[in-house]
Amino acid sequence: MTTLDSDRRNGSQDQSSGRDVPVFPPDDGPTLVRAAGPSFFPIALIARFPYAMMVVGVLTLVVSARGSLGLGGLTSAMVGLGTALCAPLVGAAADRWGQRLVVLVVGLASTVTLLAMAWVAYSPLPDWAVLVAALLIGATTPQIPPMSRTRLVAIILRRLPAARQNRTLSRTMAYESAADEVTFVFGPMIVGLLAALVSPAAPVVGAALLTLVFVTSFALHRSAKEVRPSGGEPELVAPVRELFHGSLLTVLVGALGIGLFFGSVLTSLTSFMTDAGHGESAGLGYGVMGIGSAAFALGAGLFPERFSLRARWLIFAGLMLVGTAMLPWVPGLGGMLAVLGLLGIGLGPTLVTVFSLVSARSPRGRAATAMTVATTGIVVGQSSASALVGQIGEHVGTSTALFAPLLAAAVVLGAAMVNWRMAATESIGR
Repeated sequence: MTTLDSDRRNGSQDQSSGRDVPVFPPDDGPTLVRAAGPSFFPIALIARFPYAMMVVGVLTLVVSARGSLGLGGLTSAMVGLGTALCAPLVGAAADRWGQRLVVLVVGLASTVTLLAMAWVAYSPLPDWAVLVAALLIGATTPQIPPMSRTRLVAIILRRLPAARQNRTLSRTMAYESAADEVTFVFGPMIVGLLAALVSPAAPVVGAALLTLVFVTSFALHRSAKEVRPSGGEPELVAPVRELFHGSLLTVLVGALGIGLFFGSVLTSLTSFMTDAGHGESAGLGYGVMGIGSAAFALGAGLFPERFSLRARWLIFAGLMLVGTAMLPWVPGLGGMLAVLGLLGIGLGPTLVTVFSLVSARSPRGRAATAMTVATTGIVVGQSSASALVGQIGEHVGTSTALFAPLLAAAVVLGAAMVNWRMAATESIGR
């Protein structure tokens, strides 16, 4: 049984803060919305949008300003590389010095780099300057999803009655995953509208303004005080090596597999739609999976507690594998959309379960770091799969590219199988 599971049962101590957790009768105590503050959820949701707009926005801007699709794709990849390199450092800094200071500094830096990109793209500077600007955009990306999850987990364990913690944690992870899906479905749509109606630079400038207003508001929100910084004190923070413990590492591999799944599905779908003469509609097709995933992610919060996390991961990852096995054989656009809907049913609950397990297995004082590493794993998987599958689709063919999501789903299911066996033998989670 994990420390977190023990804390949920007896309400004795919050591992994120080290403070005593008040024990309430089952029906007493505040709701999560009241404890976090009603303004928290809309602020945290809108603060996610800048990152969902960055990659596509930068691609649109550079292709328009520089007239090179190749440079635009490379620029987008640099955004992902910057995120992969620096996101874990941002999470570790938040654990050490607190979210408020770190998110405020990173948010202001992100605003500056986005505005700089809007200028550099149209400037006479060489292409390498564009790539450096993109790398800095990725490096300064505010890690709102993992920070939001970390705050809510801390609030649940500190302020809610022990009898309601398990169910509330499950529903909270479901909401957080659905919020991610919503932003990654509608973020690119907003980019397309702004670019078409205003200018190619408008999405990047808009992302900068959203960052300035809503990421700053997120940094200053009173909920930031719920996550106590460790200050590097050994009694408050576990050693870094505990991030590489087998039980947590297995879940992080699952997160990487989900990123591979995202990237391979989007890129192979784009190749499929292009062959069918509807390349510009690939984002809408992808949205079918995203909307279904968001709906079933929210539905995961209604699962009974006896439906264990390890069982959920195994079942829904298996559903992802079944869906991806159909992709190379779909007869047409209608069949593709039907399979994408099926994939969304498996993806949403899997994403919720993976982040729930990351929360449960985060080492003491390393919650933000673990959440950020998981989110970064998704980004790295998505970027690398997009680059590789794009090359396969262009040089080998769509029929071969459509097998890539199957391999990605196999990674997710393989991690789920390892997790099932470890959980059964080591009692590391439900």
